[in-house]
Amino acid sequence: MNKQQLASKIWESANRMRSKIEANEYKDYILGFIFYKYLSDKEVRWLHANDYTDDDIKNYVNEEDEESVQNIQQSLGYFIAYKDLFSTWINMKSDFSVDNVRTALSSFNRLISPSHKRVFEKIFNTLETGLSKLGENVKTQTKAVSDLIQLIDEIPMDGKQDYDVLGYIYEYLIDKFATNAGKKAGEFYTPHEVSVLMSEIIAEHLKGHSEIKIYDPTSGSGSLLINIGHSIAKYMDDPNRIRYYAQELKSNTYNLTRMNLVMRGILPDNIVTRNGDTLADDWPYFDESDPIGTYDPIYADAVVSNPPYSQRWDPEGKENDPRYSNYGVAPKSKADYAFLLHDLYHLRPDGIMTIVLPHGVLFRGGEEERIRRNLIEKNHIDAIIGLPANIFYGTGIPTIIMVLRQKRENTDTLIIDASKGFIKEGKNNKLRACDIRKIVDTVIKRVDVPKYARRVSKEEIRKNEYNLNIPRYVDSSEPTESWDVYASMFGGIPEEELNALSSYWNVFPSLKQDLFTTDGKCSHIKVDDLKSTIFSNTDVQKYLKEYNTIFKDFPKELSEKLIDQAQTLSIVKTEDEITQNLFEKLDSVPLIDKYEAYEIFYTTFTSISGDLESIQTEGIKAIRQVDPNMVIKKKNNKDHEVQEGWKGHILPFALVQEELLKEDLNQIQQKQQELNEIPSVYDGILESFSEDDKEVISNALTEENDAFVLKNVQSTIKMLKKEDDSEYNNLIQQLQQVNALNIKEKQLKKEIKNDTNALHLKTKETIENLSDDQLISLLQAKWIQPIIEGIEALPNRQIDTLQKAIESLQKKYNDTFEDIEKEIRETEKQLSQMMSELQGSEEDMAGINEFRKLLRGDF
Repeated sequence: MNKQQLASKIWESANRMRSKIEANEYKDYILGFIFYKYLSDKEVRWLHANDYTDDDIKNYVNEEDEESVQNIQQSLGYFIAYKDLFSTWINMKSDFSVDNVRTALSSFNRLISPSHKRVFEKIFNTLETGLSKLGENVKTQTKAVSDLIQLIDEIPMDGKQDYDVLGYIYEYLIDKFATNAGKKAGEFYTPHEVSVLMSEIIAEHLKGHSEIKIYDPTSGSGSLLINIGHSIAKYMDDPNRIRYYAQELKSNTYNLTRMNLVMRGILPDNIVTRNGDTLADDWPYFDESDPIGTYDPIYADAVVSNPPYSQRWDPEGKENDPRYSNYGVAPKSKADYAFLLHDLYHLRPDGIMTIVLPHGVLFRGGEEERIRRNLIEKNHIDAIIGLPANIFYGTGIPTIIMVLRQKRENTDTLIIDASKGFIKEGKNNKLRACDIRKIVDTVIKRVDVPKYARRVSKEEIRKNEYNLNIPRYVDSSEPTESWDVYASMFGGIPEEELNALSSYWNVFPSLKQDLFTTDGKCSHIKVDDLKSTIFSNTDVQKYLKEYNTIFKDFPKELSEKLIDQAQTLSIVKTEDEITQNLFEKLDSVPLIDKYEAYEIFYTTFTSISGDLESIQTEGIKAIRQVDPNMVIKKKNNKDHEVQEGWKGHILPFALVQEELLKEDLNQIQQKQQELNEIPSVYDGILESFSEDDKEVISNALTEENDAFVLKNVQSTIKMLKKEDDSEYNNLIQQLQQVNALNIKEKQLKKEIKNDTNALHLKTKETIENLSDDQLISLLQAKWIQPIIEGIEALPNRQIDTLQKAIESLQKKYNDTFEDIEKEIRETEKQLSQMMSELQGSEEDMAGINEFRKLLRGDF
């Protein structure tokens, strides 16, 4: 299975095993054991690569063999004895105990190479000290740990490709734990989409650098650093020339940072981490364990951070701190600018930084206003990006990303209101791929986009007294609806409101004349079939034809790039190449939102990339592979994983049936349709019975007489026949029809079940024996067709939008005030007439007559 499928399976299994342990705590166990397996398996691979046999490993990889210890420490930075290997635990089976884990973790910490203490020392402390929480005694703890390591053992770690698989699973689980951990999540995790957004902005700026240092002073799980490294690596020949600096205050979260960085295949020599208070003591000042750091502050090419929002801190004595002395000291109650200035201080002159902050930093007064003023006047703030609310776990406060640089040529500040670009996902909002792409493109190109982004001069910001509140500069609000008085009185659509659709009239110059007549002030629709008229317009037809021509070769291009090169292509680079190709095609096409097109492509490509990973890891045979379909079923109040049929490793059964086994599928669908129609026939027969009839055949009906009791129909027929009364002949015939329907229903259900099972097995056999041509055809149906169908639908969607806009305007001004007034008068007249027919007491009638006077206007 690909990494997404494996990660999902591990999460589902882990979720069932959690029992009473909170998600935020449980992550420390499962992630800790995943990391231990990674280090353990890495050592075994190294031993095999250096000519150790399995017997050698068993006999010589122990503390007594000093040569093995030194060699392994020198190469890997740590040493794990054979008895403590993860694979040894698995093979111990019933002899395994939680004490094996305690001994192994203690030994690991003791046997770290001195040169790698910073990377590995105490990295398992959280796991080691928390083992006792997994059960009340050694037996229950052993059971919990055994279940965990058996689950984790499924993760493959047998090569370079799998480092990314492991890192992905690790990040996937952190994301899942964060989602389920409420407010605690913000302490260690930045949502993946925000991380990618910040990373792509930084990566674009650092293109062409041969060596890069990146730094996160509030590193959490390390996801920001990893995503930046991933984004930058796309443009570098050697990703090992990226050096990662990370600092984190909380020790258990600091361990997450180190584990995550190591498991991404980053060389230990490129990982420099510190567990400390970023604001209290700058790194590396006052760090006695760092022999060179005392005289050599970190200056990075990129600094990225998502610090805790508006945290209290101690600013006493910070006036002369070089981080703050040129800008001001953040107030005691809010450390937001303290973190920002710390980041900026550690940025190289040609570097770039991104930081997530609460909206308040843009407009709060006092010392923060002074800091803002200095940042603007010293020309450091490059861009401000307003994000959607509820985008971070555990907080709904509005947030921004601020992009800053030490030296830059521009003197304006780009302000982006991206608060409306998201998709709802549970309680949180989530940036879509198209939202991220649009923000990144806008930052890179520094362009003005109406109601979205604007470059604001330093002079304008000065006039606003350095208040950077986004609505002051970018109005993204929807225009308030207005009503034209003339059109409301005389009918028709005001020309001004039709002109709001000018983007369409410019592309389809003859369409407006085809649709409307005008009296100079208002236009009136002159056609009955609006949709047909729009689509038959010559300019619309020309537009659709030109669009289809532009994308005529797109299916072939996608097929050649994705299918023909499936085993060798670079997934990341191919995604970028296709995106650029798509954007280039759309550059000449008006009306179409290229980011909407990108979202269509990206949504499908997410699935494609998972398939490509499987193909590149397992070979083409993966496409012809069928796996057991494992499901969870309860037995004796316990969850058990059992097989329920089969599923395609890459190709869904439904797709194969639709493409290659259509005749078999149609037969089942036809029988299913017949089966679905039977209940309505039952209802028709039942409705034809009189109440007397129902009384006669009551034994064949429910107590409510609203359905047949089918098991009693045959006996009711026999009872009626015994009566030997010709009056019952019709009832007998109808019940015989019900009985025949019941027999047919049972037969159809049996046939559908048998046919479905047979088709299931036939599909399995078909996948396993696909010809090369069939294989290509199915990949085209799964990968290429959804993209093409989505792209081809875009022009029609735009034209539908135009049609709905016109219909909305027509409805808005369809009834004039005079029409409405006439309708009111007619309604009042009818109501008065109806009230004249009422009867009541003298007092009631007096009240009614008075109300009728009001309706007639007699006052």
